[in-house]
Amino acid sequence: MADVEAKAIDALQSKDVALETGSENKSSNGQHPERPPLLRDLTDKEYEEMEKRLVRKIDRRLLPPLIIIYIMNYLDRNAIGSARLGGLEADIGLKGTEYQTCVSILFVGYILMQVPSNLFLNKIGRPRIYLPACMAVWGVLCACSGATHSFGGLLATRFLLGFVEAAYYPGAVATLSVWYARKELGVRTGIFYCGSMLSGAFSGLITAGINSGLDGARGLLAWRWIFIIEGSATVFIALLAIFVLPDFPANTGWLTDQERQLALYRLKLDAAGEQDWVSSETQPMLEGLKLLIRDSKNWVLVIIVYGAASSISINAFFPTVVKSFGKSNTETLLLTAPPYLLACIVCGLASYNADRTQERYLHLVIPLAVALIGFIISSAATGIGPRYFGAMIMLPGIYTGFNMAIVWTSNTIYRPPSKRAAAVAFNNAVSTICSIYGSYLYPSNAGPRFVLAFSINAAMALMAIVGATVLRFMLKKENEKMEKAERDALAAGEEPPANSGFRYLT
Repeated sequence: MADVEAKAIDALQSKDVALETGSENKSSNGQHPERPPLLRDLTDKEYEEMEKRLVRKIDRRLLPPLIIIYIMNYLDRNAIGSARLGGLEADIGLKGTEYQTCVSILFVGYILMQVPSNLFLNKIGRPRIYLPACMAVWGVLCACSGATHSFGGLLATRFLLGFVEAAYYPGAVATLSVWYARKELGVRTGIFYCGSMLSGAFSGLITAGINSGLDGARGLLAWRWIFIIEGSATVFIALLAIFVLPDFPANTGWLTDQERQLALYRLKLDAAGEQDWVSSETQPMLEGLKLLIRDSKNWVLVIIVYGAASSISINAFFPTVVKSFGKSNTETLLLTAPPYLLACIVCGLASYNADRTQERYLHLVIPLAVALIGFIISSAATGIGPRYFGAMIMLPGIYTGFNMAIVWTSNTIYRPPSKRAAAVAFNNAVSTICSIYGSYLYPSNAGPRFVLAFSINAAMALMAIVGATVLRFMLKKENEKMEKAERDALAAGEEPPANSGFRYLT
């Protein structure tokens, strides 16, 4: 998998465009006095070549470990869906909606921890230590889920698992946004987010192997081995990640002084002169959240992210949905892989094209519209073929739409960095609320059409599409205001506005 990731990253490099450094930034001798000292003597060509090398270096160091950790994050979170097919409910005597409660309780802890965790990470600026430490703890909790013997025990481990896992996704997105310019962030976030889809594909394959090879081994049913094996692997990978993950550009150890100045300078250019994360001392804990609450644009983004995320609760129940086709457990688990693999491909291509065109709206709305069609087909059809086709297109649609919603959040709520970190965590936390009630929409007796679940998912996708349309008009209006202010300042011979050159991506 690492080879595949490396090839994908290399392909992206050939398409990346260096930041503009036009003649208006030059002094009479062709140098750039506003650049940091170690960059001032570089020609434009040397600057661009150095920037390309730096981005390539960041890609190779940052993306592979983030993707692998995210795969384990989703595997551990959704292992309960596969464990259900391995005899979980009967073995510990779950009754009524107790299984659904064990699924949904994870998201209670997940919601509570996201914003405080991201504010803390932005404050300390040490993802290399913080994220793997959280990973090791959730790996232990996942393994402990395989040792439970009652509803209460499973409920407790699931709540704590969500509480600790909450640190990872918003923390990883915040880390990406500290390293990449806005025009580079979409495709990198898309590649990173593919980890969740790869985990969905691998989960069925891994579980099929465990069910066929370890059921009854050492007196343990297959569902217990699912939790134990995946949790143990998570702890091992967490220990390795400490030696691989970087911190933020200002305090990471594997950059040269010149590379560090370039990493910070290019992000400053991207925000029209506003500095990104520099040190822990400059980052207030709560100021970013206060600024976010007062920003009307983000409340529209909350609607978009919530609508796009509402269907993702299906990932814990996707084996249940596919099981309604009437196949054996092994066949069911194998059939869950293709939709996730397709989702991975679609999300990657959409993210790449969104950055290439610097467009966000259509790359969010079209996938959600496709997902909406998939929900309608799956709820209306009775044949296995149409229902599986609906499943094949709904997953790429919802995952791609949600990823673009988070990217649009990072692009729109861009500065200060504490506000951006709060936005990613806050919006993702609010959107997770739907996973609490979503867990009760997929009882086994609702199959094969799951009409209520798919109807709600379709309505939420439509809500996100409407919200995205509203946001696009808002951002276009803001861009027009900034353009007018710059023209007026130029006509009056005055200094341009502080944010001169910055434009929202629509």
